[in-house]
Amino acid sequence: MRAENRTQVSEFILLGFTDRPDLEISLFILFLLIYLLTLMGNLGIIVLINVDPVLQSPMYFFLNNLSFIDICYSSIITPRMLYDFLVKGKTISYPAYAIQMLFFTLYATVECYILAVMAYDRFMAICKSLLYTVAMTKRFCVQLVAVSYLMALVNALVHTSCTFRLSFCGPNEISSYFCDIPQLLHLSCSNNYTSQMVLYVFSSFVVVGNGMIVLISYAYIVTTILKMRSSTGRHKTFSTCASHLAAVVLYYGTLTFIYVQPGGMDAVEQDKLVSVFYTIVIPMLNPLIYSLRNKEVKNAMRKQIGRFFFPLVTTVVCIQLVMATVLHLEP
Repeated sequence: MRAENRTQVSEFILLGFTDRPDLEISLFILFLLIYLLTLMGNLGIIVLINVDPVLQSPMYFFLNNLSFIDICYSSIITPRMLYDFLVKGKTISYPAYAIQMLFFTLYATVECYILAVMAYDRFMAICKSLLYTVAMTKRFCVQLVAVSYLMALVNALVHTSCTFRLSFCGPNEISSYFCDIPQLLHLSCSNNYTSQMVLYVFSSFVVVGNGMIVLISYAYIVTTILKMRSSTGRHKTFSTCASHLAAVVLYYGTLTFIYVQPGGMDAVEQDKLVSVFYTIVIPMLNPLIYSLRNKEVKNAMRKQIGRFFFPLVTTVVCIQLVMATVLHLEP
């Protein structure tokens, strides 16, 4: 009966971000601009880190991975959202819903782990500076990223399998613009208590566990910074860590609000602005936060712009001179 009931729903209807058709074009333009900024900002960070020899430390290796995750994370959600703004029938097939949910959960979880790894990297760099180059080797950094992906994959597979083992034989309208777990659990016509507990326990483990790593790391970092005698050194160290701390607070704060706190599952449906913030806005803000608050990134950006801009201008000027000469010689 479970398998039979489950096949009765072959597609779901995403009600979208708004129920006002007159706002859809304006919202389409707004979110398209955000998505383009997300792609350009994160791709720019990736290219900058890979071409500039100054940005080859473990911190920028993790930032490189964070930018890649943000591109994937945003690309899972935003294109589908933009498509739904332009069509009337906002339907999504059963397999497509499962695939988007799987990859969304995967990259959302990876981002949690990578932010925690970046906090640990800053702890080692500031509090254990003499051991930093020995401990944070390239091999160890790659292992940390690989373990983050492995843990995230396990989390995503558990969530997706626990959700889609349920039966869906009733309403198929979902008050959201993307495929998330809490909204789907409300539509199940079978007992979803186990799936809800799995969602709460695993989300708490990921968010709270990694959040504790971040808090402990920064507690040691702040203590170490306050012991520094040089005010210049304190300011420089605070500036380096401020960007990462800002990204952590934004991301973990919204995830905690939705998935970990009691009643968080209902908050997803009631306040779509919160979910928009952590699914679409934060991936756009991360490269801005890291570039605007980091002197090394800004210096590398100026150097690379100068490196590629002046040859480009010279080439364009030469082409124009050649064209002007050819046109002048024509009879």
